Amino acid sequence: MSVKKINSAYLLVKCLENERVKYIFGVPGEENLDFLEALRTSSIKLIVTRNEQAAVFMAATIGRLTGHVGVALSTLGPRATNLVTGVAYAQLGGMPLLVITGQKPIRKSKQGKFQIINAVRMMEPLTKYSVTIESPDRIPSVVRQAVKLAEAERPGAVHIELPEDIAGEAVQDELKPIYFQKVRRPAPDPKDIKNVATLIENSKNPIVVVAAGANRKLIRKQFSYFLQKTKIPFISTQMGKGVEGENSELYIGTTALSGGDYVHKALSMADVILMIGHDIGEKPPAMLTSEKGKVVHINFSPAEVDDVYVPAYEIVGDVSHTLWALAEKIKISEHWDFSLFFKIRDALRKSISEKAKNDDFPLTPWKLVSEVESVMQKDGVLVLDNGMYKIWFARNYKATDQNSILLDNALATMGAGLSSGIATKILFPEKKVLVVSGDGGIMMNIGELETACRLGLNLTVLVLNDREFGMIRWKQENMGLPSFGLGFNNPDFIKLAESFGAKGYRVNKTSELKDYLIKAFDSQGVKIIDCPIDYSKNVEDLGVSLQSEIAKI
Repeated sequence: MSVKKINSAYLLVKCLENERVKYIFGVPGEENLDFLEALRTSSIKLIVTRNEQAAVFMAATIGRLTGHVGVALSTLGPRATNLVTGVAYAQLGGMPLLVITGQKPIRKSKQGKFQIINAVRMMEPLTKYSVTIESPDRIPSVVRQAVKLAEAERPGAVHIELPEDIAGEAVQDELKPIYFQKVRRPAPDPKDIKNVATLIENSKNPIVVVAAGANRKLIRKQFSYFLQKTKIPFISTQMGKGVEGENSELYIGTTALSGGDYVHKALSMADVILMIGHDIGEKPPAMLTSEKGKVVHINFSPAEVDDVYVPAYEIVGDVSHTLWALAEKIKISEHWDFSLFFKIRDALRKSISEKAKNDDFPLTPWKLVSEVESVMQKDGVLVLDNGMYKIWFARNYKATDQNSILLDNALATMGAGLSSGIATKILFPEKKVLVVSGDGGIMMNIGELETACRLGLNLTVLVLNDREFGMIRWKQENMGLPSFGLGFNNPDFIKLAESFGAKGYRVNKTSELKDYLIKAFDSQGVKIIDCPIDYSKNVEDLGVSLQSEIAKI
């Protein structure tokens, strides 16, 4: 009786199914046709994108939102190099990602060096693990190791290269995926809990900063318990927004800027700062050193010391357990004084509310954020590309739930917003998903509008139109430099939307934005809203005027 044989590509797909992979995003090539054929009869859904960069942004977002590895596919050479920005996006942002690239036959090839680069070496500095599969026997262990590393704290990117001849090689069917059980994270040291609890009890003005690492795991229950027990106020970093609802009276604000804002005044007055889930991969919320107060690092892994981050204490271990243990251990102190923090909170909220009443056209950033916030439901997801508006949304928009606002403050790459919104909508088809992008960022991966339309997604894309790179203009003005090199022209976004099979709306007066957002959410298909934006007062609003307001507190 003959033994049934399968090829390596089929075995690789079975290993991915075993790892709970549901989607693969990418652009196949001739070197991975065996893999493509194996996917054809798989439970994994292949989503073909128009560019590999967009594919890896989508896969990284799947990893970010689920905690399980997202997968992107490309072939060799220029297709593999297209993955690089998205791989860096996942690695710096702490998103579990696996990229699979094809390669020419490694045993015998008739094409010399045609299209061949060393993709494994290229990926090594950007990933936690990069490897070529040189034998079918290695596939189960390579896949298990890659996924385990990608999902382990701190999560990140891994890379597997599957050469064409190995992919087609027959393997015996006794080769099976490696089944696994979830590994529990270690609990923190009780001595560290006791020391930090004592530190907090003896402080006068403690404050909490919640960062990106807290958004990756389900710590909200214990974080809420800690806040309810202690009543210590908290601040969010950009990527920590939503860990706790920002309608809370304990929420002071978000560190959208690196310094000089209301929240930084609160940080400067704190004598103990609890940093929950922070690492220096996210842009620092402030200079946090031992000289600026007693900084406590609470995370799954030890702090990476840098000039901007020098914690005096560390609690390493499961963050949820740490928060629970601290809440149980801390005795509420009658010496705590949060009055200045709440005064800062109220002044910031008043400033945002008053300036959002401005109905000038084009819209001011204050009005833009206010209008968007008013139509986004509690279970909606706001997805931001990278640009000047990211600062305004991070600063002024109140996130209600974990990952209810997605932004990148690690690689901070332009062009990821639309792809990230597509992946979010695939995962949560019942939720309202709004992509906000500048006219610079949206054009970098505009081809993915076709992907969104082909998938039949109900996705709304708000394009902020100022015909220049607005954030760089702000920096240029801050440096006192003349305007140069930042302007461009745009297509007609309405006609562009229609050419892809989407709907388009153009905002011609301030009151229309809210109406178009409501209309877009209530209709089917992909919609683009072209909205003019006025950033002309950025330097004043985030500079001299802001400092004048803060000085009055």
